[in-house]
Amino acid sequence: MHIALIAPAWEDPFWESEKEKSIFPPLNLITIAALTPPEHEVILIDESLEKIDYNASYDLIGISAMTALAPRAYEIAANFRRQGKTVVLGGMHPSALPEEAKEYSDAVVIGEAEGAWSQVLADLEKGQLRPFYKATERPSLKNLPQPRRELLKRERYLVPDTVQTTRGCPFACHFCTVTQFFGHTYRLRPVEEVVEEVASLEGQFIVFIDDNIIGSPIYARRLFKALAPHKIKWFSQASINIARDEDLLRLAAESGCVGLFIGFESLSPQSLKAVGKRANKVEEYREAIKRIHSHGIAIEGAFVFGFDEDREDVFEETVRFAQENRLEAAQFGILTPFPGTPLRAKLEQEGRILTSDWSKYTISNVVFEPKNISAKTLQLGFNWAWQEFYSLGSISRRLGLVKKHSAILWALNLNIRKRFIRFLEKLRSAGQPFLPVSPVKQ
Repeated sequence: MHIALIAPAWEDPFWESEKEKSIFPPLNLITIAALTPPEHEVILIDESLEKIDYNASYDLIGISAMTALAPRAYEIAANFRRQGKTVVLGGMHPSALPEEAKEYSDAVVIGEAEGAWSQVLADLEKGQLRPFYKATERPSLKNLPQPRRELLKRERYLVPDTVQTTRGCPFACHFCTVTQFFGHTYRLRPVEEVVEEVASLEGQFIVFIDDNIIGSPIYARRLFKALAPHKIKWFSQASINIARDEDLLRLAAESGCVGLFIGFESLSPQSLKAVGKRANKVEEYREAIKRIHSHGIAIEGAFVFGFDEDREDVFEETVRFAQENRLEAAQFGILTPFPGTPLRAKLEQEGRILTSDWSKYTISNVVFEPKNISAKTLQLGFNWAWQEFYSLGSISRRLGLVKKHSAILWALNLNIRKRFIRFLEKLRSAGQPFLPVSPVKQ
């Protein structure tokens, strides 16, 4: 069969790619390509980088989508089905709402593809495609085939080399989709297989796309020790408990870790408790940042606005904290009730969901009714936080010229600043309020 695997493009100006470049390749799709028997021809279409030819002679189209990309995925699926083509949907959103996804496709893969994709292909060849496919058990991460990176237009990605070492997260935050998709499990790839894949890559900078690379400290130690001889530089996501383990921090730095994405989420202990973020202790934040920085590891902090405990001062307090502690980067998000999460169930029960237009579920739009601030204040405060944190003065004060990897960090911050300016320009052109003088004064 001739199979096309498609990654829909972002249409939100905050997250969409530049015309010529995208940040990361779709690792999920080139992994599915590797699971496809060699007698089938597979092509990859990353819509961020190329147009889709709906008249091409594909026997099967596979589309993966998270919630914000679901409307575009459904549109692509409808276009192909009008041509009489067979479409299979999968990924985070179709797995959370398979009945909805089935309305736009011939079949839906629920959850991880291993254990289900081969059955989809076999059934399709026999003309017996079923509406839903789901593996009977969580797949092992042993002996996974290496992703088919030859399908990528490597030069079109800012960070072409991405690797997965674990799946899942030992925590289960109420707003997060990770546990809903991967289950209450934390699975590990054999260290030697990870290192073999790393050694095969062309570049020397790698992003490990794990949701929490130190979820098992014992495994993380073994991994970091095995990576050290390869002299790579890497970035990943980790929980803040890494700062409580000096030996683990040292090993991470020695293995080439240059930065970590860390979910601080909130400066309110009450908010953290309410959403099940047990690992975070606000009183430890400042010291934790100092410890991580002392090993030359940069931090991109993640913060969420819109918790029930948030008041109008949350925006300024959070931004000042991030600036004072010289976080190299930060991601501010609006609390978003994604399908399948405990947060969604709670807000539905309370009648606080404002819209189920999935295209707005980008963490940059207010889609529910906040408790102690207005929806308008939440949106404007979010806008203000990004504008203030990525102002040229803020970037200069946080990074200076002597910080380790200064050139890379300046390039990252200026790229984010450019994306946010594009986001504001769209709001202006739509006649929407976009930036308060101060979020507290609205």
